[in-house]
Amino acid sequence: MTRLNPIADAMCTIKNASDVGKTECIVEPAGTLLGAMLGIMKEEGYISGFEFIEDNRGNQYKVFLNGNINKCGAITPRFAVKVDEMERWENQYLPAKNFGTLLISTSKGVISHENARRLGVGGELLGYVY
Repeated sequence: MTRLNPIADAMCTIKNASDVGKTECIVEPAGTLLGAMLGIMKEEGYISGFEFIEDNRGNQYKVFLNGNINKCGAITPRFAVKVDEMERWENQYLPAKNFGTLLISTSKGVISHENARRLGVGGELLGYVY
């Protein structure tokens, strides 16, 4: 099976598993960018944790869900965002102010939009979760 957007596939898998009440799900292929995004989701409390599984084919992440995800998804195309434009993107992808997290790839690594604003850096939008 050819995956055109592994991040979108992973976010969709996580959302579907959360919607039906599962406590864990497997997402593949396991890339470093996806791992960084899962790390932010764990820090923000949307997932309990995740574990890397090596299968010599593309590897996998086992994601442990805690029922805190209402919706998550990938943002395509990956729009460039400046610090002063952050609020515009929050309004577009998040349901309310101070509710949810945008995942942004910056020169400082993959961070949440709040940390990007605090550090004064822009980057590319990868996804959202709330």
